[in-house]
Amino acid sequence: MDPQQVFTFGQQGLYILLMVSAPVLLAVLVVGLVVSIVQAATQINEATLSFVPKIIAAVAVLAIAGPWMMTTLVEYIQRTLQAIPTVVG
Repeated sequence: MDPQQVFTFGQQGLYILLMVSAPVLLAVLVVGLVVSIVQAATQINEATLSFVPKIIAAVAVLAIAGPWMMTTLVEYIQRTLQAIPTVVG
C-alpha cells in the first residue's frame, strides 16, 4: 500500500462524511438562524427556545434523507472492505 492510496481512501472518507452530514447541519443552521432572528425581533432571550425547533428539524431531515445517508455510507464501506485484498496483497 503506497501513500497515494492511503490519501485517496482518506479523501473519499472525508468527502462522504461531508456529503452525508451536510443536510442535517444545513437544516439545523437555517432553523437556528430563523429562531435567532425571531428572538431578536421579539426580545425573548431564552436559550432553550431554539433547542426544540433544531431537534425537530434534525429529526425531520433524518427521516427524509436517512435512507440516502445509510445507502451512501454502506456503499462506501462495502467499496472500502472489498478493496482490502487488492491493497494488501
